Amino acid sequence: MPLVALFFFGFISVSAQVKHVENSIFTVDYDESLEQPIKLSYTVQCPMGGADRHGLNFWKVEGYHTSDNDDYADNVWDKGHLAPAAAFNCTRDMVKATFSYLNCALQHQSLNRGPWKELEAVERNLAMFYTVDVEIEVIFDETCEVLPTGATVPKAFIKTITFDGKSYQYYFPNEDPKGADWYTFGTEGNPVK
Repeated sequence: MPLVALFFFGFISVSAQVKHVENSIFTVDYDESLEQPIKLSYTVQCPMGGADRHGLNFWKVEGYHTSDNDDYADNVWDKGHLAPAAAFNCTRDMVKATFSYLNCALQHQSLNRGPWKELEAVERNLAMFYTVDVEIEVIFDETCEVLPTGATVPKAFIKTITFDGKSYQYYFPNEDPKGADWYTFGTEGNPVK
């Protein structure tokens, strides 16, 4: 097991299928039968950090049945960080902790590289002035695709961002956003622009 896993991860089992994990980077409920996280929360810690992520790859945490490289090969699904590496780039060890498969979801590549990434940048900008807490719910239903490799593709992601006593919620279908901007996914109130 990598040293960073020993440093950052404390494990607590909730049930045989869903496990609750808390560490210094994020808190996650991970469904081993889906091979996907179902809920994850974090607080942006390094809005202007500069730690290098070059050469880092996702890694499996011993004792957990998660997705792996095979689930993301030759398809449109990115290894989508739920707790983004850029929000934890104070040190290389913190960045490396975000590369755990416990923090990784099958996310459409155009969503991950487009509106999702843009909203992560907004979170970091806000964190220069406020404490920014983020909660992500990963949505599944009976129509979700199960890959031949075993992992289940999420239907959608609900991201709630809380700062300065206000919360903003965004609903992202797990599909090609076809050029839509991040703020068009806002569900309550006025999205922060």
